[in-house]
Amino acid sequence: MGVPDRLQRVKQWARQIKRDVVALWFAARDRRTPFSAKFVASTVAAYALSPVDLIPDFIPILGYLDDLILVPLGILLAVRLVPPALMEEFRERAAALEGRPSSRSGLLAILSIWFVAAVIAAWLAWGFIAARP
Repeated sequence: MGVPDRLQRVKQWARQIKRDVVALWFAARDRRTPFSAKFVASTVAAYALSPVDLIPDFIPILGYLDDLILVPLGILLAVRLVPPALMEEFRERAAALEGRPSSRSGLLAILSIWFVAAVIAAWLAWGFIAARP
């Protein structure tokens, strides 16, 4: 298998991932989706569609860990939890959708996590500085 064939397979995989994220976005909003599938699907879709990553991409190795491992594993789990007939319907709707939705709730969740982490870091730093003689 040559490099062009591998590149084509990676591009196809990326298109399927994007389609499945949008399909999970639909699944999270559909009342026919079981609660456990809805919870996982909404979490994965919100994170994947969020414009902000939990681990920024500029951090070496770890920055791409979520994009290459965590998001695909989350998608796999969510797809397995959604009934196959429903998932096929959501995939068809996702393929027909021209634009990609965005997740404001995912953005807010990630920014909230970063804010809480910054507050904790500042509190710990202040305690460390105040404890020095």
